[in-house]
Amino acid sequence: MEQEFRIIKRGLIAYDEALRLQKDLVRAVDGGEAHTLLLCEHPCTLTLGRAFHEENLLLSRAQFASKGVAVIAADRGGDVTLHAPGQLIAYPILDLKRMGRDLSLYLQKLEETCVAFLADFDIVGERGKAGSRPGQFRGIWVGPEKIAAIGIGVSRWVTYHGVGLNISTDLDLFRMIRPCGLDAGVTSVAKLTRHPPSMAGAAGIFETKFIRVFHDKDHSSRIG
Repeated sequence: MEQEFRIIKRGLIAYDEALRLQKDLVRAVDGGEAHTLLLCEHPCTLTLGRAFHEENLLLSRAQFASKGVAVIAADRGGDVTLHAPGQLIAYPILDLKRMGRDLSLYLQKLEETCVAFLADFDIVGERGKAGSRPGQFRGIWVGPEKIAAIGIGVSRWVTYHGVGLNISTDLDLFRMIRPCGLDAGVTSVAKLTRHPPSMAGAAGIFETKFIRVFHDKDHSSRIG
């Protein structure tokens, strides 16, 4: 059965505000409304997943506060992740009860969407696999460097949280942490190509790839 999607694009939005919106959308989608893809950016924020280890923060909490960097516990999988302007955030709110209740397939499709996005810029992205290199955890890698982090939450088979894809992110910010608990580099589309997209352009491309991966025809409505 074909799935209908709506797309919500919110630009730069505080992490906690986006989380409240996600929770509202989770309730709506669980109640039968259309699957939703929320696309946005966040101010510089560190989120701490359920597998967080304190040693992966390389500054003190006071130092983060002095730099204006929010540090927020997140009910998603994974360790510490950095969000900042120039990183495209994609939060799919999907009811997997309507899509086969296959969490592994859902994650594979998120990865496939990122790989397809990068291919538009002649960047070869690789899926990370647990216990292997280049990725010990879920995410997308270009050689030894990570370009997209994936961490999800699920409530009553409805997904939230999602993907952080580095488009033009200030990569120096990642020196404040061990991203996802790994001693590995990070990269971005802007670092790897001469003609990176604007953030609005990146959101449009991601939307197209997401819809193509999750179904063949675009029956989505768009909310600016």
